[in-house]
Amino acid sequence: MREFVVEADGGSRGNPGPAGYGAVVSDAATGETLAEAAEYIGVATNNVAEYRGLLAGLRAARELDPDARVRVRMDSKLVVEQMSGRWKIKHPAMKPLAAQAATVFPPDRVTYEWIPRERNTHADRLANEAMDAGRRGESWSPAESRADLDTPPTALLAPAPEVTPGDATAGAARVREALASAGGAAAPGEPGPERRRAAEGTAAAGAADPAGTVRGRGTEDASGEEPDTEPGLRADDTEAGPRADDPEAADVPGGRGAEGDSGGAGGAAPTGRVRGRRAAESRATAVRASGEGPADGGSGRPAGPAPADGDRRAAQAVATPSSGWAPADLGAPATFVLLRHGETPLTPQKRFSGSGGSDPSLSDIGREQAGKVAAVLARRGTVQAVVASPLARTRETARIVAARLGLDVAVEDGLRETDFGAWEGLTFGEVRERYPEDLDAWLASPDAEPTGGGESFAATAARVAEARDRLLAEYRGRTVLLVTHVTPVKMMIRLALGAPPEALFRMELSAASLSAVAYYADGNASVRLFNDTSHLR
Repeated sequence: MREFVVEADGGSRGNPGPAGYGAVVSDAATGETLAEAAEYIGVATNNVAEYRGLLAGLRAARELDPDARVRVRMDSKLVVEQMSGRWKIKHPAMKPLAAQAATVFPPDRVTYEWIPRERNTHADRLANEAMDAGRRGESWSPAESRADLDTPPTALLAPAPEVTPGDATAGAARVREALASAGGAAAPGEPGPERRRAAEGTAAAGAADPAGTVRGRGTEDASGEEPDTEPGLRADDTEAGPRADDPEAADVPGGRGAEGDSGGAGGAAPTGRVRGRRAAESRATAVRASGEGPADGGSGRPAGPAPADGDRRAAQAVATPSSGWAPADLGAPATFVLLRHGETPLTPQKRFSGSGGSDPSLSDIGREQAGKVAAVLARRGTVQAVVASPLARTRETARIVAARLGLDVAVEDGLRETDFGAWEGLTFGEVRERYPEDLDAWLASPDAEPTGGGESFAATAARVAEARDRLLAEYRGRTVLLVTHVTPVKMMIRLALGAPPEALFRMELSAASLSAVAYYADGNASVRLFNDTSHLR
């Protein structure tokens, strides 16, 4: 089945005022521009123009292949949230447009994603071309359009990564190979010649922003109803544990023991035109990993040290995947917002509580914490799916949050907490007293199992990495809330950073805290947030 990316935009010079829309259909795999549509629609509001652009883009995609899957990318938070079903539509001019857009393709074949305005320049320039033509009393002409020529090429949906996604060691290996093959090493902190040219080209192309488009920015309506104008843009859907000496460290690895869970609807039909130039200009390069890290995402320890200067360059590249002289745009990353469940009766007692124990539910405090998480995520409005560990405390937390967001809860067994064997229900001090040798071995090696045949951290890492990869394949380019436990959250952070196993004992993770990792199509990952509890205060 073919997959298209539809980028759409609309503008109004006056809001309401002279308005127009633009839409572009691209091949999801190559980024090739397949069709463009633009039209001056007379006097209308900015939001109506955006809906007209969406409708035109969907219709152009259907003309290309009515059986395709479509990924809509727009910088209108309002349209994305309304078409995703999370906000109600009250505006009388937008209701019929939304209804028409919802019938162009079956709903299960269309997804919606918000993107920043600077990543929607192609559609934005088409909309401005249409408004400029209308001001001259003319119709927009595809033959005279320069929107595609003036927009830097990007890979909208890059091919599946050839390394284990999110493992920093493998991502860094790719960066080093790419730098080496570019010809001429750059000094640490300085881009190589190819990346300098790419960065300079992007800066030049983005310097001139077509004037005239007025965009309404109002206040986001946390009730789920549509505000009068497009809501203000929010930060990433990320917020945020126990100290290294805190047994609750809780859901565990981070502390020494622990809870283990430590216009109108009418208008001319869009005009399409085939463009082959974009595919030929694609800058995407596939480079295989050098095999520095384990393919299964296990311990994440590199096989051997790399040259210091290479490591510095790789670290700089991985740390800035979407700015400066970083690689070309690989499309929206999959962002996992990692939520540790709320408190249970065992949490304040700092007892090991893994997947092999009593499986406690949330306490009253835990349910209150879950409600506060739900409120802050609803205000941001960026979570598109909710996935939970199968244990009671995570499923209950997920249900509270998902109900507020209007989403269902999927269950992923790989997100469950470590099985702490005979230590389940005990405090760190009690384990130290009863099983001192086993505890020392466990703290010293990721391969050591808790007393009684529990699960080693190495086994947990492999399980969590497999679950992560399944979820990345299913939710590519989307923002997903993963409701899980201390160990899985810390494992994902450790793997994303390429940190050694002992890093698990150097992280603090509180109940109901939020962390976030963005996973890019080239195998790199970016930790964007860790152990944020500001929403609980």
